[in-house]
Amino acid sequence: MQSPETPISDAAAITATPGFLDTWMLGLLVVIPLIFALVVAFSPEKRARATALVGSLFALAFTVLSLMRFDWNNGADFQFPNHIEWLPSLGISVSMGVDSVSLLLIALTGLLGPICVLASWTAITNRVRTYYAWMLVLQAAMVGVFVARDLILFYVCFEFTLIPMYILISLYGSTNRKRAATTFFLYTFTGSMIALAGLVYVAWVNAGLPSDSFPGAGTWTFHIATLQNAAISHLTLAQQSMVLLALMAGFAVKVPLFPVHTWLPLAHTEAPTAGSVILAGVLLKLGTYGIYRFALPFCTDAFIHYAPFIAVLCIIGILYGGLICWVQTDMKKLVAYSSVAHLGFCILGLAALNTAGLQGSILYMINHGLSTGALFLCVGFVYERYHTRSMKDLGGLAAKMPIWATFMVFFVMSSVGLPGLNGFVSEFLCIFGTFQASSNWGVAGAGVWNSSGNPVPGATAGNLGPWYALIAGFGVIVAAMYLLIMVGKVVFGPLREPSAHGHDSHDEHGSLPPDLTAREITALVPLALACLIFGLYPMPLFDALKGPVNQTVTAVEWARQNPIESDGQRPTATASVASELREVSR
Repeated sequence: MQSPETPISDAAAITATPGFLDTWMLGLLVVIPLIFALVVAFSPEKRARATALVGSLFALAFTVLSLMRFDWNNGADFQFPNHIEWLPSLGISVSMGVDSVSLLLIALTGLLGPICVLASWTAITNRVRTYYAWMLVLQAAMVGVFVARDLILFYVCFEFTLIPMYILISLYGSTNRKRAATTFFLYTFTGSMIALAGLVYVAWVNAGLPSDSFPGAGTWTFHIATLQNAAISHLTLAQQSMVLLALMAGFAVKVPLFPVHTWLPLAHTEAPTAGSVILAGVLLKLGTYGIYRFALPFCTDAFIHYAPFIAVLCIIGILYGGLICWVQTDMKKLVAYSSVAHLGFCILGLAALNTAGLQGSILYMINHGLSTGALFLCVGFVYERYHTRSMKDLGGLAAKMPIWATFMVFFVMSSVGLPGLNGFVSEFLCIFGTFQASSNWGVAGAGVWNSSGNPVPGATAGNLGPWYALIAGFGVIVAAMYLLIMVGKVVFGPLREPSAHGHDSHDEHGSLPPDLTAREITALVPLALACLIFGLYPMPLFDALKGPVNQTVTAVEWARQNPIESDGQRPTATASVASELREVSR
């Protein structure tokens, strides 16, 4: 979001004529996995794994190249712009661009791609080509969500992720895979249709505006920047509330936010290991990303108004998810329910509507994908050997799997939020931002700073506060308890194995040795390094997010200072406030 004093445009991102590579960079990030998906689909079965690995590594290489060419000093600008008219009569185009938030999520997607291929190497033995082809298609669709600057392109990619995920669960999942896949599809598809209605309504409002209102007004278009202008300048609070309800119906299901979370544990439990990694690592972030990218900037006034209610739902989800985890005996289901609690913190940070909360929320998207994705890998590696995930049947595995036990304890500590690891940084910021978001306890301008590092005079602190933070903080304690209990039962203590785990003897695990193989270690090491580096030195991430976060906070504060009137118009901001808000977005 940019400051609403001037029309929002992606044009600011174009400071010079981009070269060929920069113009087609984002298109290549989408197309490369699709090309390799076709190659995998028509390659010999025995070469499918290697081909998929090459494709995912190729996509990762281009992701790294995009990270190197991105101008991190202007992270709020949408870079690598590309605009191709698709259906001009309907105002639909293939418009792409990324800011630092989008690019970091693309990097997470690119990192998890080859890791998921490695994790599935021995686990998937039937219809191998189909499996890896759809994995690559899913990766392309997820990247398409993050690069889209046109609502229809965003929605097509957002909705298309359902198809490969449905296939992966229904064909390669466990006993109840059909039910899990159908529940996942129906929940998310229904919510997405409601969200689409809200987005189309904003486009309809824009088409009816006078053409001199701002560039793009009075035309039928789905360009995100244009529709954001229309929403924040011409929707009444009632209209914004209606659109916010529609958007939250679609995106909250994807997160998932309590109480629309019931599809998640079943989908995670029945999905193959790599499916769970992708689901937790990236797919759930499509919901949080949608709230950040659309619900908040399109419906700023309504989001401010309903932030306490959203925060209450988050806190209920944090505590409910934690308490449900306490009684789980299936390790995979426990990690699945923990996502309900963890992503409650993520949305709570958004509801704080200040710098600390928003930074924590975006970091939580990345850190949750790393640590929880790794936990699903660890659980999956045990399941491949013992064909059970029950904590009643497993115990003391550190004696037999010391390398696995080391990784398991490490990622549990990351998920708990141990200081020095990545989970602590994002969790602390979300809670601290919630504490700051109070007009009684927060300082003037809490979390709203200008380019000199000083608070904006007269800026309000928000509608949450210490009670929200305190109750949410109990969720951290609960999370530590249920995760450490799982570690205590499964990793430590006397060795306990199931009496029969699908093999002729305890020592036979097919082609797998008792402890992790080099392939499995290779899959876990990048995640462990990322968790450690982002925990010890998170400043590069803070610097990368400074621009977009400050712009978002600027727009929120501008809306607070200039509340929308009944006709959808706003009073003119005072010169002093306008000057300060301009400073924030620099």
